[in-house]
Amino acid sequence: MTQIDFYVLEIANSLEAQRDFACRLVDKAMQQGNQILIATENASHSQAIDDQLWRFRPESFLPHAIAGSAEAADTPIVISHNENDVEHHDVLINLRHSVPKQFSRFERLVEIVVQQAEILDLSRKNFAFYKKRGYPINTHKLKM
Repeated sequence: MTQIDFYVLEIANSLEAQRDFACRLVDKAMQQGNQILIATENASHSQAIDDQLWRFRPESFLPHAIAGSAEAADTPIVISHNENDVEHHDVLINLRHSVPKQFSRFERLVEIVVQQAEILDLSRKNFAFYKKRGYPINTHKLKM
């Protein structure tokens, strides 16, 4: 059963902070040998996280690609704004406004909550969705 983790950034209130924390999680998951799918809302959101991953640690490289590109099949980090099915099954980082349809095939799903009214409301709905279906949920409150 998919393990669900909510990371609540108690001070951060921007989507940029959400994406920055996603980069930190991607870096850690990569170091642990995981494959990662980052679910985004749309093409511009995918491009924003792609750009942020390039800038995240200039001294190191996090191999990533946007789904549908030639490189996506061979990279451990895929960014997708579609419901397309990639071969990754380890970690799903959900930056969408809704629960991705394919979430249950992943070992772990991560939701990143920032202190923005719309994000808080959507996160509560997602939390209720997972809880109602009996998924194990961990909540991590971070002073960020």
